[in-house]
Amino acid sequence: FESEPHHAYRVLRAVKNRFGSTNEIGVFEMGERGLTEVSNPSGFFLAERPAGAAGSVVVASLEGTRPLLLELQALVTRASFGTPRRTVLGADYNRVCLLLAVLEKRAGVPLASQDVFVNVAGGGRVTEPAADLGIVLAAASSYLDRPLPADLVVLGEVGLTGEVRAVAGLELRLREAAALGFRTALVPRGSLADRAKPPLEARGVATVTDALDAVLG
Repeated sequence: FESEPHHAYRVLRAVKNRFGSTNEIGVFEMGERGLTEVSNPSGFFLAERPAGAAGSVVVASLEGTRPLLLELQALVTRASFGTPRRTVLGADYNRVCLLLAVLEKRAGVPLASQDVFVNVAGGGRVTEPAADLGIVLAAASSYLDRPLPADLVVLGEVGLTGEVRAVAGLELRLREAAALGFRTALVPRGSLADRAKPPLEARGVATVTDALDAVLG
C-alpha cells in the first residue's frame, strides 16, 4: 500500500517479478467502514481541479494496463535569492530538472532565474516518461501566465533535443480521457501513424516548440 498522510485514498501497487513487472494498481478510499474501492480513480484525482488556472495540465498516465488521468501543477516565480529552487512532489526530481533545461534551451523559455515548483495534485505520482510533455507545458503555462485549455489532455516523452517521442498504450489513454469528457489530446506525431480514428481530437506534435505553439500560441 502507498499513501500520503493527509489524503484519504490508498494505492495498492502489485509488482510481479517472476514473469516481469506488471505495476498494476488499485485505488481505495479509507472511510468509516474501512477501505472501499474507488471505481473511477481518474475522476477521483481530478475532482478538485481548478478552472482556468495557469500551470495546470492533465496527463494520461498508464499504470500497468490501467489508464489514469492525473493533474500536474507547476508554479514558476522569480527567484528571491541566489540559486533558483527546483521543488518536485510526486515526480522524479532529476527528470523534471532535465525537462526544464530542455524547455529553456529548445523553446527559449528563460527559467535560469526562476524558482520552479512541480506537484502532482491530490498526492498522486507519475513515474513514466509519457508525462514529460505535461510537465513542460505546465511550466511554460505558469511562466507565461496563460492557462491551457480545460478540455485538453497531454501525453508524450520529451528527448534532450526537444523532440516529442511516441508512447505505448495510446488508445487506452485516449479512451479514458474521452470517457471523462476531454475533447482534445496533444500527442506525439509518431503515435498517430497508421492508427484507427481516436475517440477524441488528437493533435500530433513533433517537438516541444510545436506543442507550445499549438496550445499557448
